[in-house]
Amino acid sequence: QVQLVESGGGLVQAGASLRLTCAASGRTFTSGAMGWFRQAPGKERDFVAAINWNRGTIVYADSVKGRFTISKDNAKNTVYLLMNSLSPQDTAVYYCASGSYITTLADTYDNWGQGTQVTVSS
Repeated sequence: QVQLVESGGGLVQAGASLRLTCAASGRTFTSGAMGWFRQAPGKERDFVAAINWNRGTIVYADSVKGRFTISKDNAKNTVYLLMNSLSPQDTAVYYCASGSYITTLADTYDNWGQGTQVTVSS
């Protein structure tokens, strides 16, 4: 049973940085992908970034390119999302998810964490 646990969210001011962590357990992650998604109140869950476990291929949403960085630590089964230059528009619950392929589509990911709240004040 794959379990994903996010941490690192919080309340910050615009322009600040946060690093989210997604700790994965339940199997050895040598293949497949991990993705970060976010959902603001009243809105759909949107793709943020994804990384392939073995090749390290990375994909970003246009809205976060140049500001967010996704990375992984295979030895720790952990994925990170470093978020710089945060703005109020980044306020959302951030979820990590695991899947067989690196895609931007939420429906293609099989396992999800409980989410961590990120709030950016102006």
